[in-house]
Amino acid sequence: MEILNRKAKYSYFIEEELECGIELLGSEVKSIREGSCNIKDSYARIKNNEVYVINMFIKKYSHSSEVFTQSETRQRKLLLHKKEIKKLSEKISKEGYTLIPLKIYFNNKGKAKLLLGCLLYTSPSPRDPKTSR
Repeated sequence: MEILNRKAKYSYFIEEELECGIELLGSEVKSIREGSCNIKDSYARIKNNEVYVINMFIKKYSHSSEVFTQSETRQRKLLLHKKEIKKLSEKISKEGYTLIPLKIYFNNKGKAKLLLGCLLYTSPSPRDPKTSR
């Protein structure tokens, strides 16, 4: 199961891609396996030398208990090495760079992974409707 952020590839120039783990609850992993996840409007921030993905929507798992439910758009910690976080923070300090999730998938071992992109915003080129036919 792969969940893609197609909007990011269209709207941004991808300079670097980085695979990282996500700190998730068990019911969130099951929900991602069902495909009930949206990363279209999400982004990542560095706080206190830790990377968090913000505004990633993971729907509540239908078979889970009401007691253990979390907010569907809560901040989720990304698992990276200190060297990688330092490298990303240096890139972000440049003008116009941002961190955007590009894809969520499961690796061969069954672990949920997030492909994080260090991107530079580029405005989409205007298209002439007469020439695109």
